[in-house]
Amino acid sequence: MARRPTSADVAREAGVSRTTVSFVLNERPDVKLPDETRQRVLAAATRLGYQPNASARRLAGGHSHVIALVMRQSPEQVASDAGLAETLRGLVAAARTSGFRVMVEPLAPDGPHATYTSLLRAQHADGLVISGPRVDDPSLVELVDDGFPIVLQGALPDVSCPSVDVDNVVGARGAVDHLVALGHRRIACITNAPLVYTAAQERLTGYREALAAAGIEPDPDLVIEGGFDASSGHRAMAELLQRTTFTAAFVASDVVALGAIGALRAAGLDCPADVSIVGFDDIPLAAYFDPPLTTVRLPAFELGQAAGRALLDRIAEREIAARTLLRTELVIRSSTRAAHAVGSANGTDRVPQVTGSQERGVTPPPGGGRSTPGRRQEGSTTHAHR
Repeated sequence: MARRPTSADVAREAGVSRTTVSFVLNERPDVKLPDETRQRVLAAATRLGYQPNASARRLAGGHSHVIALVMRQSPEQVASDAGLAETLRGLVAAARTSGFRVMVEPLAPDGPHATYTSLLRAQHADGLVISGPRVDDPSLVELVDDGFPIVLQGALPDVSCPSVDVDNVVGARGAVDHLVALGHRRIACITNAPLVYTAAQERLTGYREALAAAGIEPDPDLVIEGGFDASSGHRAMAELLQRTTFTAAFVASDVVALGAIGALRAAGLDCPADVSIVGFDDIPLAAYFDPPLTTVRLPAFELGQAAGRALLDRIAEREIAARTLLRTELVIRSSTRAAHAVGSANGTDRVPQVTGSQERGVTPPPGGGRSTPGRRQEGSTTHAHR
């Protein structure tokens, strides 16, 4: 089946920008363009057989004053997202500055109507913030090519769409650097989600980079996928305990880490006496886990706010950064300890005591300032004790 032509194809054919194509094909009366440019765009669309998506036409009008937060998860997974409230609060705060309202939609990957276009037709949103983009998502690529105002919370390679995120690689690397500095060499990793999600890929990359920097040979048996919720963390940790030995684990989600700690206890093991655990997110309950969780704090409110502002700028056709990365912070609590004081999970071997310089660890260099149009704003991980 031949690929359907997109607005990007029309723009290339006519030698204009995709924004110009959108203005012409949606007959924007408030935008003044030379008649020769309009005719060139219309001729290119005719030659290619391009038909603008009906919901994209409605979107271009911008009359609903509603933006949507779309999460590529099932409703059950969304319900377990302990950081959602803060992200949503930031998004709403940004939307209100321009008189917009926010709706929230879970969009399960395997749902019967898992297409963005059906959502837009039903809800008449002026733009979408898409949280948790997947690499296997042709519907999203199609909407981006059609010129919909979309901002990703996350990023997709080779997809020309603005994104707002934390630097997952740097954050994960800082978490594992902390465990290495404590003397751990057998460090497991439970991802926050299946690896079709880019955030899971990036956090796994950070884990691997930290091991490589420390000269630790990666062991595939130490890596296993989680799936957003605590039960997936419980299953993953139970499987790890069955197949290998380790003294520490980087669990790339606090919610998943809660289940992982439960599995340790079910196996008669203790955190951190037998296994040190570092999480990711610093959800509000992380400080009250038993033990309080060492974790990577991400600025959930600021993420929502930055994504909302970027989407409003996108709707208004203002220039925005291609990618904005916010800073993370390593918060050290009681779920980690030096390796010489830790037994090996599912084994009896001990790790030699580390030196003082190792215990202090290394703080990744700070990065970033304010984002500029088309430039990547670097993030960094800082450390704090709580």
